[in-house]
Amino acid sequence: MNTFQALKEELDRVCPGLKIKEQEPMSLHTSFRIGGPVAMMAFPMTTEETVASIQAARRLGITPFLLGRGSNLLCGDGELNYFMIKTNPGLTQLERVGENAILCGAGVPMRQAANFAQKHGLSGLEFAHGIPGSIGGGVVMNAGAYGGELANVVKETTALNRQGNVEVIRGEQQEFSYRSSVFAKEGSLVLSALIELRPGDPAEIQAQMDDFLTRRKRTQPLEYPSAGSMFKRPKGAYAAALIDKCGLKGFRVGDAQVSEKHAGFVVNRGHATCQEMLTLVRHVQKTVKDKTGFQLDMEVITLL
Repeated sequence: MNTFQALKEELDRVCPGLKIKEQEPMSLHTSFRIGGPVAMMAFPMTTEETVASIQAARRLGITPFLLGRGSNLLCGDGELNYFMIKTNPGLTQLERVGENAILCGAGVPMRQAANFAQKHGLSGLEFAHGIPGSIGGGVVMNAGAYGGELANVVKETTALNRQGNVEVIRGEQQEFSYRSSVFAKEGSLVLSALIELRPGDPAEIQAQMDDFLTRRKRTQPLEYPSAGSMFKRPKGAYAAALIDKCGLKGFRVGDAQVSEKHAGFVVNRGHATCQEMLTLVRHVQKTVKDKTGFQLDMEVITLL
């Protein structure tokens, strides 16, 4: 019996009725629309099922991967030896807490959280309206846009640590930094986040979100599958400006292309493979390094 067969038996024991798929194409679950079949994917419907699934995997020496909307993920073309736990529709708790906070499950889309805050007259999450990911992945990567980031509003995070225990991490202990957090560093799995906001006028909040969305549509290649910004911002420069300066806007490897609209995005023009994406990325990194001296590191997570 292989490890994943043993995991399936364990999941059947601890989570009877849990939906499980084997050899599920990751191309169906990533915004890039790229990725081969994953060994096993579970679709828990409750926090309890999610925690039980994670703990079962870890008892067998398997490191689970919590998958939200797959908006910051590039998966390999061949078989992927991973156990994926799909957080949506399971971890979708979304409620107001007290006067100025909202509690968001890890599977809640960022846009949905922003819309919920707007409807309740709470300001501070407008920047998240156009970010395609989920709250869980956003907290891990400290997602941000237009001068805002989750570090500014996430008061506390409930996560499952490597020992399999649920813990609440508050304030500075979350160690937020540019596109990182303590959860990314320690491999903790985010279950929910308490987001503290401030009172605001719903109409003004909506106007700000509409403005951000209009700017995104005008400047970003939303018509093609992508993972948003492909590279982290290097200290003292901007990735898109460096790539554009090197004449790489529109550069293409197969169906993988540096966007003609925004050089910081790499898009799938139809049937791009992971290998094409990585070949393009390596060429961009080398060219930018040779011509400008700046090192571009990938912001997108790669699973091979």
